[in-house]
Amino acid sequence: MSAGTGGLPGTAVGQGVVAATPGGQGAGAVMPAGQGRAAGTSGAGETLVAVQDLVKYYPIYGGLLRRKIGDVKAVDGVGFDIRRGEVYGLVGESGCGKSTLGKTLIRLLEPTSGRATIGGEDIFAKKGNDLRRLRRRMQIIFQDPVGSLNPRMPISDIIGEGLIAQADSENRWGDRKVRDKRVEDYLEAVGLRRDYTRRYPHEFSGGQRQRIGIARALVLEPEFVVCDEPVSALDVSIQSQILNLLLDLRRAFGLTYLFIAHNLSVVQYLSDRVGVMYLGKLVEEANVAELYVRPRHPYTVALLSAVPEPDPRIRKKRLVLKGDVPSPAAPPPGCRFHTRCWLRERLGNPASCETQEPPLRDTGTGHRVACHFADQVSDSLVAEVVGRRVPSPAAGVAASSATADALSGPG
Repeated sequence: MSAGTGGLPGTAVGQGVVAATPGGQGAGAVMPAGQGRAAGTSGAGETLVAVQDLVKYYPIYGGLLRRKIGDVKAVDGVGFDIRRGEVYGLVGESGCGKSTLGKTLIRLLEPTSGRATIGGEDIFAKKGNDLRRLRRRMQIIFQDPVGSLNPRMPISDIIGEGLIAQADSENRWGDRKVRDKRVEDYLEAVGLRRDYTRRYPHEFSGGQRQRIGIARALVLEPEFVVCDEPVSALDVSIQSQILNLLLDLRRAFGLTYLFIAHNLSVVQYLSDRVGVMYLGKLVEEANVAELYVRPRHPYTVALLSAVPEPDPRIRKKRLVLKGDVPSPAAPPPGCRFHTRCWLRERLGNPASCETQEPPLRDTGTGHRVACHFADQVSDSLVAEVVGRRVPSPAAGVAASSATADALSGPG
């Protein structure tokens, strides 16, 4: 299969991945294919990444003297854990702080405050050589496969740039032959030909460029990868190939993902657990099956009601949120969602929504919700809004006939 079709070398899409050996000495055995969430851990493993009260503000300057007059509160007190080997999905509207959180977590942006650890090591406390060594454990796949690749550099230099930065006498990545061999191994692992190393980014399609970005992230053998909307800029047919590739690589290399997206269907397919963000805050977190069947935050319910449903037998009562998203420079007091909350309107606009910020509390089985009235979101309401299956006409006729026969009794 050619690389242009997006397949893995020697295998069909989603059938397996040829994993490079840790030493970069050649391709290893074909690893078994990942089957969605079954490919990773069950979610009951040890914590790899722990985030506590993460804050990232951008200062606002104004006036003739350019004095600080406020802050854009992009991420405001977010905390969660990611277990080793799992995919943690992070969803929300554009501008809610998802990408800022991911970039801050791996030190592409400096945090305003908070704490984050990977394997017990404090990420934000590292400096100099300690930070350089820590970067090998965490990498990122960017959203834009075009803008994230230097158009003036060949693929071998784009992928090998990180190897040069991390080279030492033990790994010998400073040696051109060793580095090129490793780059070729990881190109093959993501479904591209080994002889593509001397080509430039403009010679590839969007899906192939994203595979190059994935190879660049994996070439340093990280434990943790931030996937910053890696398929949102791709065609739908290519999205499925990249998602299956990420699942296969997850199993082959034992990866842990923070998968950032705004497409709820993609997150449902790929994730083990899901966190929902709104205006810099985490408002709900649960196992993926629990969240999509029993959402308890009114914002999550509204998001799920907007997901297109291809089955014509499923009826939805879509919730259309009123107004615009408030500015992160001046978020509303109390619950940040109260200015657009449909549940608050149904309950008669209780004052606590405006005056008290709801804590992210556990409602049972690890399902956390930041809403004062989460218990008012019933299963029947969710079924009505998110979707309920209606019987087909044929099934309705059959049911009516059966009912008529039962009522008429024996002839």
